[in-house]
Amino acid sequence: MSSVAIPVLLAAAGLATGSFLNVCIHRLPRSRSVVRPASACIACGRPLRWYENVPVAAWLALRGRCRTCGARIPAAYLLVELATPALFLVQYSMLGWQPLLAARLLLCAALIVLFVTDLRQRMLPDSVTLSGIGAGLAAAVVVEPAWWDALLAAAAGGGLLLAVARTYALLRGEEGLGMGDIKMLAMIGAFLGWQLTFVALLLATLLGSAVGIGMLALGLADRRYPLPFGSFLAVGAVAATMLGEPLIAWYLTLF
Repeated sequence: MSSVAIPVLLAAAGLATGSFLNVCIHRLPRSRSVVRPASACIACGRPLRWYENVPVAAWLALRGRCRTCGARIPAAYLLVELATPALFLVQYSMLGWQPLLAARLLLCAALIVLFVTDLRQRMLPDSVTLSGIGAGLAAAVVVEPAWWDALLAAAAGGGLLLAVARTYALLRGEEGLGMGDIKMLAMIGAFLGWQLTFVALLLATLLGSAVGIGMLALGLADRRYPLPFGSFLAVGAVAATMLGEPLIAWYLTLF
């Protein structure tokens, strides 16, 4: 396959995947099937024609509104459809055409869904996190990380957040982290191994702290405001796939 054909096919696959991820983002938190019924306007319920489901182009042609009732179609739909092929192409530029690429693309797709659902509804669906743990462990049988590394990272990552959550609840008398965050980090560990999972957790913690402090300083939230840590984990995990190994190498030079 030519060097031009692969990125074009990946971009097309990313656009189609992004369209499907929008269905998952809308339906999974509501415990609805992502297969049936067919896509429809969320305001008037009219089933969409095939050309209204063309990624990006349909949203732009309709100017972000339903053709029938005129209800606004959130810009988040467009952003998901753009972000998915962008991440697919970034992963390809880093890894090339190899089996590991398939695992990383699957992880990116899952992270996009979790980023949006946690940001919107403070929810990390088990159908994504638990199936993602299984998929990551299965992938580790044939691609990196080694299966034992994936298993260790899934157990240690989830166990670490569980210990943090229990300690916080004991000291503060309230929940600081949900089980969804714990399962999500276990999923990330299954795909990335313990080293990159540690980088993802570190980056997510730093980002979450910066956002939280910034919101407090600007008066946009108080100390009880529930930050979407799963969204920060998603960003941290994607960043770890791109920057994790250089960061680890730099850190080791300090000793």
